Amino acid sequence: MKAGKIMENVYKRSVLKQIKMKREEVLIGAGIGEDCAIFSFKGEELTVASSAPMVGYGPEGERSALYSCVNRLAASGAEPVAVMISGFFPESAEESDIKNMMLRMEEECGKLKVQIAESSVEVTGAVVSPVLSVSGIGKAKKAYDSSVRNVKPGQDVVVSKWIGLEGTAVIARRMEEPLLTRYPVRLVEEAKELDRFLSVVPEAATAVKSGVRAMHSVTEGGIFGALWEMSEGAGVGLEIDLKKLPVKQETIEVCEFFEINPYELLSGGCLLMAADNGHDLVKALEQEGIPASVVGKTTDSNDRVVINGDERRFLEPSKSDELFRVL
Repeated sequence: MKAGKIMENVYKRSVLKQIKMKREEVLIGAGIGEDCAIFSFKGEELTVASSAPMVGYGPEGERSALYSCVNRLAASGAEPVAVMISGFFPESAEESDIKNMMLRMEEECGKLKVQIAESSVEVTGAVVSPVLSVSGIGKAKKAYDSSVRNVKPGQDVVVSKWIGLEGTAVIARRMEEPLLTRYPVRLVEEAKELDRFLSVVPEAATAVKSGVRAMHSVTEGGIFGALWEMSEGAGVGLEIDLKKLPVKQETIEVCEFFEINPYELLSGGCLLMAADNGHDLVKALEQEGIPASVVGKTTDSNDRVVINGDERRFLEPSKSDELFRVL
């Protein structure tokens, strides 16, 4: 199997079809386009949970796992509260490797105002590089539901900030030397710092107040993958204007250098939303200093189309992220 997220047909066949046990407390469980499980117990609040893994990508991978987990909670309409970290280190690891990992994670959790509620670390000969899994818990009001099942035909599709942010930052940090053979230091440095935009917690909180219908955190597979997952989970079509998808010049340059597609590149920090009035949502986000764009509409068709002038291309199920073609 190829590295990265497994293909959608494999996920349906070998993951979803194996889940048989159902409980009434689980309001939303595993499914296409669903990044969080949502539970209902007593009281007026829901408990929301999510998780994200990381294999052998050092500090960038640690941050990616943490922000991916927390962003999924935020995209479900929840306030992230705590995370639980499980790490497996190879026998060649030093104690300082573990300590430094925890220090980095604690620093990022401080920025997010999220507590590390539990952490377990093991050293094992079964791995040759660190493996990290971050699980998160959040809380949400019962009155709010941002599931993709709320997406209906005729709604506006809104994207926050820019696509490809996380992938651009990871590539720029890992491949700085070759990039500097073509681009000035300023551009490469700016590309490396795009990961300062990784959190979608602020825009998700604003979107909840603005009555957004559904949210989906854009991660592996890029914006094309996220658009497919949201529409597939909701059972709707899409008409997306490619030219309206917001992208940083640094991302364009990095992708051109390595001949990869920015629309299929790791896009942590970008939030995909469906709203009855997307332009009002964009205004609300911009008032909070968060860039956002209406990029298209949902339709009652089975087609998921991206329009670029006179050209039309049909979206396909999410593929392996373009990041894996570079690293």
